[in-house]
Amino acid sequence: MKIGVNVLNFGPGTDPGVLHDWARTVEGLGFDLLMVSDHIAITPDVAEQYPAPFYEPFTTLSWLAGLTTRIRLGTTVLIAPYRHPLLTARMAANLNALSGGRLVLGVGVGWARQEFAALGIPFEQRGRLTDAALKDMREAWADTAAYGNGTIPLWVGGNSDAGLRRAVRLGDAWHPLRCTMPWLREAADRLKSAAYEQGRPVPAFAPRIVLRPTANPVDGPQRLAGEGTFDQIMDDLDQLRLLGADTVVLDPYNGDPRETSHPQPARQALATVAAHLHLKEQP
Repeated sequence: MKIGVNVLNFGPGTDPGVLHDWARTVEGLGFDLLMVSDHIAITPDVAEQYPAPFYEPFTTLSWLAGLTTRIRLGTTVLIAPYRHPLLTARMAANLNALSGGRLVLGVGVGWARQEFAALGIPFEQRGRLTDAALKDMREAWADTAAYGNGTIPLWVGGNSDAGLRRAVRLGDAWHPLRCTMPWLREAADRLKSAAYEQGRPVPAFAPRIVLRPTANPVDGPQRLAGEGTFDQIMDDLDQLRLLGADTVVLDPYNGDPRETSHPQPARQALATVAAHLHLKEQP
């Protein structure tokens, strides 16, 4: 099982130097994947959680590709309706080629109504637009003379049944976000059932979980995977491995934009996880 990290590409404490340090830290600790999120218009509903400055993912990952050598680079998640699918297909193919085949493209339908309005995109049609975009991107990439023959994994985000079914139809992996362990156990079974019902292969299971260490154990049904003592966090990762997770992405952001000005606790938590997992010792 591979371990990735959701790096904060937004907020008052984020600038090129901080992003460079994040990339150096995550790759240096031995993690397999560095991912960033996506917003274009920082409307009030977006800014409440993800304020400016917001570094656009394709631009940011292209720059980070030149600053790293091994780690894979991805989006968690790119909002598919925000860009014309042929533009997304072109940027993704170019980034994949320029990075030596290191791109993982996580996509989702989006949630910010005001941002959709600012971009002139109908919010109510975001599911249909996402389906069409994924199909168009796949068709574009089939033209290897124009887009190259590099394989770009498509991770489909979304915790809903619609997101799960979309992952089975159109994705290489399902990428649910920030859930409890009981939910994830049940979701892994639902993924297999949905694939069987559609007569399709089971996509990879690649959840994103929180990284929220605490001094004392966290109990109760609302405890998120990745929340609690490091023993609990390590047990969650072990359980996800047993569930067949291909990759788990750790998300150290707790929802307060002021955290972006103080990344040291998040980086220390990642260092502790890396040490527990002996990441630097793995080939």
